[in-house]
Amino acid sequence: MKILIIQTAFIGDVILATAVAEKLHQKYPDAQIDFTLRKGNEGLLTGHPFINTVFVWDKKQNKIKNLFLLSKQIRSNKYDTVVNLQRFSSSGILAGFSGAKEIIGFDKNPLSFLFTKKIKHEIGNEKHEVERNQQLIESITNADASKPKLYPSKKNKDAVERYKNSQYVCLAPTSVWFTKQYPKEKWVELCNQNSPSLIIYLLGAPGDSAACDWIKNNSTNKNIINLAGKLNFLESAALMSDAEMNFVNDSAPMHIASAMNAKTTAIFCSTVPSFGFGPLADDSIIIETKEQLDCRPCGLHGHKACPKGHFKCGFSIETIELLKRIS
Repeated sequence: MKILIIQTAFIGDVILATAVAEKLHQKYPDAQIDFTLRKGNEGLLTGHPFINTVFVWDKKQNKIKNLFLLSKQIRSNKYDTVVNLQRFSSSGILAGFSGAKEIIGFDKNPLSFLFTKKIKHEIGNEKHEVERNQQLIESITNADASKPKLYPSKKNKDAVERYKNSQYVCLAPTSVWFTKQYPKEKWVELCNQNSPSLIIYLLGAPGDSAACDWIKNNSTNKNIINLAGKLNFLESAALMSDAEMNFVNDSAPMHIASAMNAKTTAIFCSTVPSFGFGPLADDSIIIETKEQLDCRPCGLHGHKACPKGHFKCGFSIETIELLKRIS
């Protein structure tokens, strides 16, 4: 049996999609499971123990040409089942013209008329995204959703072993969207009041290094190390797995923590947990403002600036609520 999973969205979406791979592997341990994602996210699946081939779509250069070349490549593999988790037309092309015997996807995809099975996708129905994704394969597995999982290699683990000599916490202070980010001034407060016995590692992509430097330079805490841009996805996952706590926004590092079942404190500013993207680790909580704000949530994905100009959903979260997680 040959199965292809398609998820060409962001980092967090790919991580959550690994739950579908986990479930399919449990049901069909001998199946060939392949995965399609966007360029830049392939590092999440490096060395994955049962995902066979990872197809990469380069969306930044020759986007349309690369899409149709990839479509042709997928079609040549003659899949039995294609599971499309993405709801945009590009993934609809890959799935709809795959030639697979069974094509499953969400009804919101503009090309869903090409699918053999369509499932309704609803945000805000109290289901987590992994449960919504699970609905796509429920008929060929069962109704129980698996959790997402990442697989750092021994090399990944060895790369961060030197950072584990003392107890530590990880902070991932940034996000693609400004209104999903706990305010930088509040991160400084957390660092300043953190236990002096704990090292603080700041995590993020290369583009997050300056923001992490600002937090470090404006804090009185001398046990802060900026690792933004210095670790790849799976190295970050390996480091987060043994942290005393991981403080994250509603963003990709939260999903990395979930995939490692690592201790998680997830801070939700402009977005709300009912959208279905909360943490999944056994030891995880969500912290959000206690104020009743009629402007929250202001959108599903956040904004580049607070539409109201005050960003109360971030600034009104009390630092003491975070400190309780490491006291």
